[in-house]
Amino acid sequence: MRKLAAMTGPLLLSLLLSACTPRVEVVVPDKPITVNLNVKVDHEIRVRVDRELERLFEQKQELF
Repeated sequence: MRKLAAMTGPLLLSLLLSACTPRVEVVVPDKPITVNLNVKVDHEIRVRVDRELERLFEQKQELF
């Protein structure tokens, strides 16, 4: 009887631990993934303003 109890304990413990294992699923989405890039390009404006400021500083050096 003791042998049966000694064997049943680890067996029962392994069954309980195996029931608690987490399961991870990777599911493919139904709809395609869309990436919306709203990018505002203002490079030209900044360059133009920088050039105008450089000209202004060259013409009127007494500003600073």
